[in-house]
Amino acid sequence: MNDHVYPCLWFDNQADEAAAFYIDTFGGSVLTRTLYPQSLDNGAGKPFGSVMGVEFEIAGRRFTAVNGGPMFTINPSISFYACVDQPNTAKRLFATLATDGQTLVPFDDYGDNPILRLNDIGHDLFGWAVDRFGVSWQVMTTAEGEPDVHMAPCLTFCGPQASRAEEAIAFYTALFPDSKVQSLVRYRDDDQAPTGTLKRGLFSIAGQPVVAIDSHLDHAFNFNEAVSLQILCDDQSELDAYWDALLQDGTPQMCGWLKDRFGVIWQVVPRRSIDWMSSEDHAARDRVFAAIRTMVKLDIAALQRAFDG
Repeated sequence: MNDHVYPCLWFDNQADEAAAFYIDTFGGSVLTRTLYPQSLDNGAGKPFGSVMGVEFEIAGRRFTAVNGGPMFTINPSISFYACVDQPNTAKRLFATLATDGQTLVPFDDYGDNPILRLNDIGHDLFGWAVDRFGVSWQVMTTAEGEPDVHMAPCLTFCGPQASRAEEAIAFYTALFPDSKVQSLVRYRDDDQAPTGTLKRGLFSIAGQPVVAIDSHLDHAFNFNEAVSLQILCDDQSELDAYWDALLQDGTPQMCGWLKDRFGVIWQVVPRRSIDWMSSEDHAARDRVFAAIRTMVKLDIAALQRAFDG
């Protein structure tokens, strides 16, 4: 499992419940839980020592679910492709995800549909659902020989970010190691967008597949903090390099968070932070939490000193 870059889902109090639902749906496991301080208030207003985040794995992909409070709400600006090799399995998966949620596009064969046509990247059976926790899933069949289920975050560039997907793909693949552009599909004369502009791009960053879509439709959403991308850094020089690059024409936020030039939210954090925040030494955990709350870009040495006391 590649865990260098992976998504973080922001909930109010549903992190454990959501992680359990996704593990039951896709198969996987909980990796670790991080906890709020035992003796300090937290900005989310959660009980002392309660679960702050759940690190879990599904279909070979790592996620974090965080109990961050009610201030951010997940929207479809970042959805998740779930590609399945068997049509019946894909249909059952879609039904499970849509239960108590919302169906945006019914699961069906759209191979001949000029708007929902997906056969330009090898898919025909397709459905789009928002699950009970607000997370958007695009479920589709995939070519034979692919893993049973594999998934990729899908970034939708719309509103003020429309027409910037190709620029973003070039930026991200140049920044991260083990990255490449796999395919670019452009709008054609029969599509509702300028001919020749990027429709959909499939690429990888740090060895993980990602999809980018450019949409010129009038959507009521854009990127926000409710779905972010975490980068686990082994040392300060790596953390500084990612922070400085992503911050170009972007906006810094507190506690290692930032918004890049495209509006995508990133968390640039030490790999050791997971161990610190899941430690059974609650005094050390509390010291790290207090130190993080004073920082914008994170200082690994200072956080290690806080943990060590």
